[in-house]
Amino acid sequence: MDAAILLGSFIVLILLRVPVAYSLGVSALIGAWWIDIPLHAVMIQIAGGVNKFSLLAIPFFVLAGAIMAEGGMARRLVAFAGVLIGFVRGGLSLVNITASTFFGAISGSSLADTASVGSVLIPEMEKKGYPREFATAVTVSGSVQALLTPPSHNSVIYSLAAGGTVSIAALFVAGIGPGLLMSVTLATLCLWFAKKRNYPKGEVIPLRQALKICVEALWGLMTMFIILGGILSGVFTATESAAVAVVWAFFVTMFIYRDYKWRELPKMLHRTVRTLSIVMILIAFAASFGYIMTLMQIPSKITTAFLTFSDNRYVILMCVNFMLLVLGTLMDMAPLILILTPILLPVVTSFGVDPVHFGMIMLVNLGIGLITPPVGAVLFVGAAIGKVTIENTVKALLPFYIALFAVLMAVTYIPAISLWLPSVVL
Repeated sequence: MDAAILLGSFIVLILLRVPVAYSLGVSALIGAWWIDIPLHAVMIQIAGGVNKFSLLAIPFFVLAGAIMAEGGMARRLVAFAGVLIGFVRGGLSLVNITASTFFGAISGSSLADTASVGSVLIPEMEKKGYPREFATAVTVSGSVQALLTPPSHNSVIYSLAAGGTVSIAALFVAGIGPGLLMSVTLATLCLWFAKKRNYPKGEVIPLRQALKICVEALWGLMTMFIILGGILSGVFTATESAAVAVVWAFFVTMFIYRDYKWRELPKMLHRTVRTLSIVMILIAFAASFGYIMTLMQIPSKITTAFLTFSDNRYVILMCVNFMLLVLGTLMDMAPLILILTPILLPVVTSFGVDPVHFGMIMLVNLGIGLITPPVGAVLFVGAAIGKVTIENTVKALLPFYIALFAVLMAVTYIPAISLWLPSVVL
């Protein structure tokens, strides 16, 4: 009955179109009242939910991503990817995937990836003879990598939702394997389409121009090495690396590239703060919701229910995948991580699944949800930039969904894809 009151009130509030953050907070208050917990205990949890040092990584990484997206770094990374592989058949689609890999490893945001890379490459791909729907589908699917490759602020949120017991650095390093696997899988699919549909070859860029492009892109690519190198060498923590990323992104944008106007900085900071206020309110209320769930012993009850259903780890993981895929199409990623991690993590760890491995499973699942209707935020952004209807974009995405599902199965059932690199470097 306790779970029905808490979860039922949350679902009712969502159906009444109350924002997710406030739905979490109000349902936590209702749950506290039901089990006779003082309401000020909920308020303490709300304040404590955002009073964590590790949370500083989120505003810094979001700000660094905004500076890079608007400061010309994305355009230079696209050009650099063109130098590497733009000359093969279907080269622009491969450039799209590769640019998403580079930019995702710098911004950590699928939305920023889609907006930045898509605004440059979708019109260019159409001009070269690619269908606009295909160009949009490539851009949208490729941006899912940004959720996995460091610095992913969703990994920070997962670590927080796991009670801080999962290392952010381990999650960052673990995301490299699944991210590269996704990149290779999507690139292979694009090559197959290029051969089947006879998409055009790109032009070989002259050596002098190619060297200039590489030098300009190098400043942006160094962001990856500064962040990962600093973390792995122990020079700074994963949280401190976010602040270093902001300083470096600001220096490169304003003093090296000099494409961004100083008078635009206050507007960008305002947009960043607005985005962060939504995320931080969500984290605060999710902390109180998780606290009430723990008092009601909901995670342990769900674990028991799964154990009675099956004692086979592979069956349980498939059920969890199905649940995450469905919920990922109905809600945004951050609230789902905050709500589901305290519930599902005890379930999967009881079957011997490593928490870092499960983090990668969750990110891939919910990343697919971001490009799937009816509530796929990245899908909507990509369709808007590509000026394509949602229906046509989804139709073009169908083979990419299959490829992403194959990656999900590999990440789920081959733990070494996620865990090998952390075991070597950490």
